[in-house]
Amino acid sequence: MNTRRTRAPGTIDRPLTHDPKNQNPKNPNNPKNQALMTPMTPTLGELPARTSDALVAHQNRNLEMQLMPEALARAQMQQRLREAEHERRSLRLLAARRLQRKAERASLRARRALAMAVMQ
Repeated sequence: MNTRRTRAPGTIDRPLTHDPKNQNPKNPNNPKNQALMTPMTPTLGELPARTSDALVAHQNRNLEMQLMPEALARAQMQQRLREAEHERRSLRLLAARRLQRKAERASLRARRALAMAVMQ
């Protein structure tokens, strides 16, 4: 495979690194000085595509999916606590009604006993 190299400055085979016009080492237009003066910043072509938002959304979705069983267990636990509280309230209400009926019967017995004592 024989590749032919051209002498044209700035080609792919021979990038422009030395220009006889820019001999002054303090000249900021000198490509060597530009390389030394500019920080290493990626060019637009080197930048990755805007996948960071999609990546964050994907990671959030994965995190949410991993936390779903925990959220489901928490919701079931809260439901059970509500049911237990409701059950306790209903049991207290039934006990209070039983005690009220018992007190009413005791009151009726006391009235009868008083009435019998007055009649004799």
